[in-house]
Amino acid sequence: MLYCPKCGVKSLTTIKNQFNCRECDFTYFQNMAAAVMAAVIKQNANSETLLLVATRSREPGKGQWDLPGGYVDPGESAETALNRELKEEIGVEPKAFSYLTSFPNVYPYKDVVYTTCDMVFIVTLDDDAKIIADDDVESLSWMPVNEIDLNGFAFESTKQAVSALRAHLG
Repeated sequence: MLYCPKCGVKSLTTIKNQFNCRECDFTYFQNMAAAVMAAVIKQNANSETLLLVATRSREPGKGQWDLPGGYVDPGESAETALNRELKEEIGVEPKAFSYLTSFPNVYPYKDVVYTTCDMVFIVTLDDDAKIIADDDVESLSWMPVNEIDLNGFAFESTKQAVSALRAHLG
């Protein structure tokens, strides 16, 4: 940004994430966007933990893996965003969830790089839940969590989330 959104003068200076106008004393902080990520798990017949992995249908990372989730909208809590994103991307809301951890991430989209704080939740679904790939999800697969190749994921924070899930599950 070069021009002040308040007075319109080309007078902005930048220090880290803060934009200051030399003309009208306007200040704008460029902060991280909040995002949620769902580590949806279930047990198979062999008591092996499976993770629901989404294949992205859009850039960035089209064709690569991700976990269901997305941005927290203004006025929304992380928990509300988690419920909404799961309904949008897999067609069901969680039976239960618990917070696991968070990681910083970068999300390049249309020549803008957004910085996010990705909050990771462990999620379970009802046993009879009928999941469907929707929104920006091309397909969904249940994969053994300990056998997943982390290099298949589009984002570093997702790789970190799956690693954290593995550590948590022991």
